[in-house]
Amino acid sequence: MARSGPWTLCYRAGFPKGPATGIGRIAEGLMQTVRVALAQIAPKLGDLKANLGIHLDAIRLARREKAGIVVFPELSLTGYVLRDQVQDVALTTSAPLFKKLLRASLGIDIVVGFVEEAAGHLFHNAAAYLAKGKLVHVHRKVYLPTYGMFEEGRDFAAGEVIRAFKAPRGPAGILICEDAWHPTTAWMLVQDGAEILFALSSGPTRGAKPGRGVTSLPVWHDLLRTTAQFQTSFVVYVNRVGYEDGLNFGGGSIALDPFGRTLATLPALTAGVTVAELDGEVLRRARAAYPLLRDENLELVHREVERIRQQRFQLPEPKRRGRAR
Repeated sequence: MARSGPWTLCYRAGFPKGPATGIGRIAEGLMQTVRVALAQIAPKLGDLKANLGIHLDAIRLARREKAGIVVFPELSLTGYVLRDQVQDVALTTSAPLFKKLLRASLGIDIVVGFVEEAAGHLFHNAAAYLAKGKLVHVHRKVYLPTYGMFEEGRDFAAGEVIRAFKAPRGPAGILICEDAWHPTTAWMLVQDGAEILFALSSGPTRGAKPGRGVTSLPVWHDLLRTTAQFQTSFVVYVNRVGYEDGLNFGGGSIALDPFGRTLATLPALTAGVTVAELDGEVLRRARAAYPLLRDENLELVHREVERIRQQRFQLPEPKRRGRAR
């Protein structure tokens, strides 16, 4: 473990690679082996300039560690408890600050959280994937928690789309915090072709117990491990740290392989950067050993979801095609 700038740089050995297959992972639609940096930062609330500097420092550190992708937490450019600051910190993807991140993406792919101002002056809790100086994909958070300590439905418009996308390192998908707690989101992304799931979070702590640390982190890790196994996909979860308006954010970022094994992790409550190697051959072996994706029956799901939807919302019976028997 070594100190680097304001972060702790952590290392963890990966799992042994399997024998060479001779197939190659650069074929179209196949994930390449890639080193991913998890940037567990403490953004400054409402301070875009300072947070850009934090991002650029973490990007430089990730590049020194030969990472091909660096992933930041939810709302990493703005902080979380924004309330009336939402309009002040919102960005379009053509904003000058955003263009600085696009330039930084010439050397490394970047997954970053921000407040997006969309058409009609709608404000979204969003995350963007940047690569080779271009905007590859934007995900708008679909499930906005508005209960307990959370008030996101007050400040943001909900996203309405779940889509995988083709990234330079392989097909991927993005979820933002609460999205990951709805099993259908990860399932849809994988059905749409994703092989890496990026989960960005601003997850506050929910207390600590002697010998167990922050009690909310094991719950998150159980969820993510189950997601990785059930969807036979890599999962890269990056949570923030620091304090805002009485909330303490827990950290505990983690990368998991499709067998649910931990590839890299960061401790609770401490800013840091760690690097995990995501091996495309491991994904291949997992999907061969557990052919859940291959055996999914989409027609069954479609038919039964339509039936449930019709009953729940008291919709009229769909017209049957052909003559009645």
